[in-house]
Amino acid sequence: QVQLVESGGGLVQPGGSLRLSCAVSGSVFGIYFMGWFRQAPGKQRELVSQLNSDGRTKYIDSVKGRFTISRDNVKNTVYLQMNSLRPEDTAVYYCNLLQPGSGDYWGQGTQVTVSS
Repeated sequence: QVQLVESGGGLVQPGGSLRLSCAVSGSVFGIYFMGWFRQAPGKQRELVSQLNSDGRTKYIDSVKGRFTISRDNVKNTVYLQMNSLRPEDTAVYYCNLLQPGSGDYWGQGTQVTVSS
């Protein structure tokens, strides 16, 4: 059974940085998609960034140039480095692992608050 555990959220001032971590346990193999989603109060959950098993990445326009998704295969951890944070980045951030035909897994979420 795959489990995802996020960490690294918190309160940061505008312009600051945070790094979110998603520790992955269990069997992950073949084609998969690792994603960071976020959900702000009163809004739908949205995909912020995705890292595929082939190494390709994608980002929503509002975070391009500011956020970077990466993985450490030794630590089985996926990261989201967030720089130049803005108040509109405030949300609960969720890690997601999609294995087509095998499962769709979510972490518990971590709160990111950008405020002065």
